Parts: sequence; C-alpha cells; structure tokens
Amino acid sequence: MCHIGYNPAFVKFSSVFMRTDEFDFVLPERLIAQHPLEQRGASRLLYAHDDVLEDRRFAELMQLVRLGDVMVLNDTRVIKARLFGSKESGGNVEVLVERVLSEHEVLAQVRASHAPKAGSQLLLADALQVEVLGREGEFFHLRFVSGEDVLDLLDRYGQLPLPPYITHAADDEDEQRYQTVFARQAGAVAAPTAGLHFDEAMLQALRDKGVRLAYVTLHVGAGTFQPVRAEHIHEHAMHSERYEIPQATVDAIAQTRAAGGRVIAVGTTSLRALESATAGGELVAGESETNIFIVPGYRFKVVDVLLTNFHLPRSTLLMLVCAFGGMNEMLAAYRHAVEQEYRFFSYGDAMLIERQNGYVGRALPAAKNHVGQSPTYDSLLKRVRIVIRALCFFLRMRANS
Repeated sequence: MCHIGYNPAFVKFSSVFMRTDEFDFVLPERLIAQHPLEQRGASRLLYAHDDVLEDRRFAELMQLVRLGDVMVLNDTRVIKARLFGSKESGGNVEVLVERVLSEHEVLAQVRASHAPKAGSQLLLADALQVEVLGREGEFFHLRFVSGEDVLDLLDRYGQLPLPPYITHAADDEDEQRYQTVFARQAGAVAAPTAGLHFDEAMLQALRDKGVRLAYVTLHVGAGTFQPVRAEHIHEHAMHSERYEIPQATVDAIAQTRAAGGRVIAVGTTSLRALESATAGGELVAGESETNIFIVPGYRFKVVDVLLTNFHLPRSTLLMLVCAFGGMNEMLAAYRHAVEQEYRFFSYGDAMLIERQNGYVGRALPAAKNHVGQSPTYDSLLKRVRIVIRALCFFLRMRANS
C-alpha cells in the first residue's frame, strides 16, 4: 500500500479520475429520519473497522472508546436563521441567514420572485426593517436597521432552519433536539448532527472512563446540504465556513498523542476544523476560514476515529467519509445500512469509523453501486477521456511548476 502525504495538487490530480456518480447510492425515502428518537442515545451505531461491520447500539460507544483517548466535539449553536417577509414592492421573500458578520449585518440567501436590488428594503417577520447592501456571490449582504444585536433579533423573530429533507415545519421538539447539549457558540445554520446523540449522562460517563473531551467551533453553513452537481468531483467549488480551535484543544491533542491515545472527531465538522488547522504541518490554535474538500487521496494528519451520521448521496461529506474509511469499504457500509434499515441523515443513526491507513483507492466501476456489471463500450470510452484529461492536467501542472 502506498502512503501518500497530503498534497493539494495531488489530491486535485487524483480527483480528476473520480466521477460524482461513484458516490451515489439508492436510499428509500422511508429511511430518512423525520423526527428524533425519544432518547438522544437510543440510536443505532454501525461500527466499521478492519474491514468488519458491526451492528451496535449508540450506548455501546462506551465499550469502543479507550482510556486516554480525546474526543473532539463541535460546540457551535444553531441560530434561528430563517425569516419570512416582503419586499417594498409587496412580493414575498424568504431569508436564510448564512453568516453573521457583525452586530447588525449578515450574509443570507434570499428567495423571491425577483432578486431584491441594492438599496432596497425588506420587512421581515412584520417587525424587522432590513436594508439590502448588495450581493456577494450567491449571498445577499443585509443590514438590520434596528439597534439591537442581530443574534437577539433572530432568536426572537426567526425560525429554526431544519434541513430540506425534513418535511415538517420546526416545532418545540426540534428547537430542543436539533441542538447539541454542549452547544455554546451561536452561528450555525445546521446542527453538527453527530453530536445530537450525546446526553449529559454519556458525556459524564466518558469523562469517568478517562476520555478527555475537547471542543472546536465550526459554524456549519447551508452548503453542507448541497449535492455535488458537477460530473467530476474536481470541478466542485467547496463552500467556506468559519472555525476556531482553542489552545486548550491543541494541548489536549498533543498530550493524548504523547501518551499513545487516539483522536476521535465527533462529526465531519470537527474533523474538517482539525485538518484545516493543520494545513501548515502542525495543529495550531486560532480562527480562520476553511473550504477544505476532502476526497479519497487525502492523508489525514490529526484524526484517528470518526463518529458521524449517514450522509446524502453525491455529497462532499460522503466523499470525506470515503476518504477516511476507504471508498469500497464505506460504500459497502452504506449498502449494509440500507439493507439493515438504519435511519439516515440529521435525526438518523450513527457510524463509528476507524481510519484506513494511507490511500485506499477508488471504488470499483458501478452504477448506483450495483456491482458486477460489465462495462460497455461507451463507459470504457468515457474512462479513456477521463485519463486523457487527467494527463493534460498533470502536464499543465508540470509546465507551471
């Protein structure tokens, strides 16, 4: 097996060979969890390690962690980021805050029959005057005219932004359960869902067992729900998110490493924050932006074990999971999860994945992951074209170096 260190150029080169449809799978709609279970820790847990899949309960996580491990959790808090209102013309408008920029300004998605122009006014929740300052890419730059802090206004007038695959409007149950028990830093528009399984009793049990708990903050954006629409994954433009790594977390990881313990990331958001903060070779504390796109070929520098929920087909998060646990292995795990009727997505069940060492390659050619079919002439021709494109990309890289 070839062990390849992380090189952004290599990962981009290797991803040229990968089609987005290789990360597709068939998911019956009935397996998309619409509501949380009655108890946070009542979910199932698929444990993937050493080419083995074990069907477990989440409560059995206590048997799978070790004395001396450090578990890193994302303490972001979901804000009530959705607002409804009208434009000056009277047309309806829906606003989804993507990021709070300051006490009075935000970046937001705005849905309307016609996009509002810079300098125009919106009336949201029949109470909030909002000025449109302009556009920044797909987002609108908005200023709340009220003198109050925008987070306080959102908490009072906004609605919880449930994911698009949850079909009911947010209610009191969602306001409690679409939030981790350790949420502290307001700013996310989507929950770090792997953390939803923990209650206070389990967190205390982990401490009692000698597992160190550490925290990062990554404010999850709405882009986390977007499928990759490009034909080849290297063509996808990754969304950007803000994160912070405290010095206490850096120290906890260093001490764990020195003692021979493992780093367990609770959720892909914690993993992305840690790997982003190690771009220079060493894990460093501080705040920054990340648009890291982790695909098979990436060499992980920090995380040994990943606790995560089941992700959407063709999503960047599924690609990350395939990079971490092996592409063939993870796609097989997803087929197993569907066959065993695990619950998927935000309110669904969890996976515990031990990291594969090095680069594990791509999946076998498949359509919707139904393997065993002979490639047709057209599919072979498509692969030849992909190889030619990859060689051209490599030659351009060499010419520019």
